[in-house]
Amino acid sequence: MFKNIKSDLPASIVVFFVALPLCLGIALASGAPLFSGVIAGIVGGIVVGALSGSKIGVSGPAAGLAAIVLTAITSLGGYENFLVAVVLGGIIQILFGVLKAGVIGYYFPSSVIKGMLTGIGIIIILKQVPHFFGYDAEPEGADSFIETSGENTFSAILHVMDHITIGSMLIGFIGLAILILWDKVLSKKGKIFHLIQGPLVAVVVGIIFFIVTQGNEILSIQASHLVSVPIPESAASFMEQFTFPNFGAITNPEIWITAFTIALVASLETLLCVEATDKIDPDKNVTPTNRELLAQGTGNIISGLIGGLPITQVIVRSSANVQSGGKSKMSAILHGLLLLVSVILIPRLLNKIPLSILASILLVVGYKLAKPSLFKQMYGLGKKQFVPFIITVAGIVFTDLLTGISLGLAVGVIIILIKSYQNSHFLHIEDQSNGLHKIKMTLAEEVTFFNKGAILKELDRLPSDTYLELDVTKTRYLDNDIIEILEDFAFKAKEKNINIKLISERGIVENPPSFIQFFKLRPKAA
Repeated sequence: MFKNIKSDLPASIVVFFVALPLCLGIALASGAPLFSGVIAGIVGGIVVGALSGSKIGVSGPAAGLAAIVLTAITSLGGYENFLVAVVLGGIIQILFGVLKAGVIGYYFPSSVIKGMLTGIGIIIILKQVPHFFGYDAEPEGADSFIETSGENTFSAILHVMDHITIGSMLIGFIGLAILILWDKVLSKKGKIFHLIQGPLVAVVVGIIFFIVTQGNEILSIQASHLVSVPIPESAASFMEQFTFPNFGAITNPEIWITAFTIALVASLETLLCVEATDKIDPDKNVTPTNRELLAQGTGNIISGLIGGLPITQVIVRSSANVQSGGKSKMSAILHGLLLLVSVILIPRLLNKIPLSILASILLVVGYKLAKPSLFKQMYGLGKKQFVPFIITVAGIVFTDLLTGISLGLAVGVIIILIKSYQNSHFLHIEDQSNGLHKIKMTLAEEVTFFNKGAILKELDRLPSDTYLELDVTKTRYLDNDIIEILEDFAFKAKEKNINIKLISERGIVENPPSFIQFFKLRPKAA
């Protein structure tokens, strides 16, 4: 793990700065103690990072679970009771991994995964614009279209002009300029600019700006526009920030329902993120999905036991890791260690970081996920790829992550069914002389009940006095529904004077008396 430390250490610092406000913001949006988000980030980095088979995936609290957490804390009678559900959810995730449920991750269409990446990129940009200008009504890390403040994503942007904080906006633009300069110019000048990443420089400049402008009526930045890490006064008060589950509530059926919900949603989000992260990995590593579920389950058990939020692998942190040059799981582990050390040793320094500086970092991350060229590329691949892609993007932007992905998957399945309907058979009109229609129908390699409508329609359209050659030599699977259609058609064929020539691996049969009996006798390989 240490052989790529020159790449992993700088990447871990960038991921740390991305993760810190998200951990705090998601905890705030979840109605949980602020420190619970930091705990989840630490466990996600150190524990899950060490156990996972993903080289570049980074785990932590996820915005997709915020609504579930917010509702559950109230319905279960408190945060301590909710933590029992987190621990049980982790155990269920481990069970999913043992049962090899991770295979589900390999069945998400590429168009939906690319739509997910692009949609998240757009959401990052849209959600960070208000923070960039100093309008911090919505917590960092939110991804839902309808915001907790009562506004939606676009209305919040429209109201930015009424809530601009001059100091936040100015340092936001300075930070963005530093990041662009580093990415486009300085990174090509020498190795030192790879070791010291642009986001680190931007954050340092942001802290200096905050200190220098304190007391200035125009440029000073208020505490509400800064990072807000809990500051313990002593070792004892630091330990008091940890909350422990109330296992006396384990017999409550609602806790088990919540646990299963957390396990299911967290596992789906993780598997989706694994596929997406592997897609953007320049080294094209393949993450073992069952091992990932085991790692996530272990992480959730530990996080729940010490007061942390539920954990998933998160695409925002993972993509920041990739973009910053992370090569191995060491970058994820180091980011977790940085979270741990910083909240213990330098919480006051962290609380001098302007949120607009962190917003500028996330704007760059979002842009790299949602480059305009990708839309052109996906459009060029045709409707089968573009429609699920754009539906997923729109769904994520106008609803939330899981809803958008569900819409994209649904459209993808519909397209597959339509194509299956269209590709069940091939028709070839060979001869229409002397009033005799000679038609050859070749069935596909696999013909299922999905193809029932298409084949029924073609057979029903055959005119009287047709000579039909039905070729099933290449068919390896023929659904019973199709055989019954052929059986019924044979009866109608006699009325319409249609002769049927059945061509199969067993030979050629003219007007078989029973298709059902014929296909029962076919070799299994056919």
